[in-house]
Amino acid sequence: MTDFLPRFAAAMALGACLLAATPSANADAPYPARPLRMVVPYAAGGPTDTFARALAESWARQLGVAVLVDNRSGAGTVVGTEVVAKAVPDGYTMLMTTVAHAANQRIYAKLPYRTVEDFAAVGLAARAPLVVLVNKSVPAATLPDFIAYLRTRPGKVNYGSAGVGSAPHLAAELLNHMAGTYAVHVPYRGSAPALADLIGGHVEFMLDSTASGLAQVRSGSVRLLATSMSQRLPQTPDTPAVAEAVPGYEAYTWNGLFVPAATPAPVIRKLSDSLGRALQDPALKSKAHGLGLMLEEQPTAAALDAFLQVELDKWGRVAAAARITAE
Repeated sequence: MTDFLPRFAAAMALGACLLAATPSANADAPYPARPLRMVVPYAAGGPTDTFARALAESWARQLGVAVLVDNRSGAGTVVGTEVVAKAVPDGYTMLMTTVAHAANQRIYAKLPYRTVEDFAAVGLAARAPLVVLVNKSVPAATLPDFIAYLRTRPGKVNYGSAGVGSAPHLAAELLNHMAGTYAVHVPYRGSAPALADLIGGHVEFMLDSTASGLAQVRSGSVRLLATSMSQRLPQTPDTPAVAEAVPGYEAYTWNGLFVPAATPAPVIRKLSDSLGRALQDPALKSKAHGLGLMLEEQPTAAALDAFLQVELDKWGRVAAAARITAE
């Protein structure tokens, strides 16, 4: 018995040392050592989710581990964004967000996170143009004709959007502001019901994502007047940009990747570098073209930081001018 006790104590001490060493060994393991989670603050099946899943496949091949999409919709992206803001900053939880990330700081009186301080940029993946659509009963065949139509009917023309603070809402208000028009916003819970009411004639116009909007144009359900980038789109080279009638106009949503603020710099660099390689994947490029997206050539954390500041200023001014609030 006297021999057993020292041996037992020694075994326990060795076990304690091994347990104490485990976190250090894990910390020193090559990153990434397990699947990553990409939080998408939108419901499954929408354009952001569709692109996120395509990107996840290409990115996983670059990283050597799975990238799992986690849909956390609600409160205009606030729910999913908060999840990432409060996640462990170890590089295993990312946020794919949109222009709503910039707009929400202005349209919500209080957010459960800080838009800039609580996140670290990884890179901008894509820009997503919008298309200007009217229902077939609107007597305007061109955007200049439609702007003239709006100017003679202030407050009498309705437009639909995917919700308060969504890219279509912001883009339409920017058009109101720059073209000197006043159309009335009718928010919906997503672009699909808004598009259905546009087709049904319950709203006169809306801005929609290129993929879903052009599908309805091809079916003959709605009329296409213009696209929202500063230049014409390769998908619709014969359709003028809004800027051709309203100089300086440009509106689009985007897909940017962020991680919690305290994520180590080497981890962020690895994510940024691998994101850049993923965006060169021919399969992803083909998918993005079909979705009407414009992929970034060289995404970097610094470029996304600078881009976000521009977006915060731009959409903050539009939201203030249009008195947009989600409260």
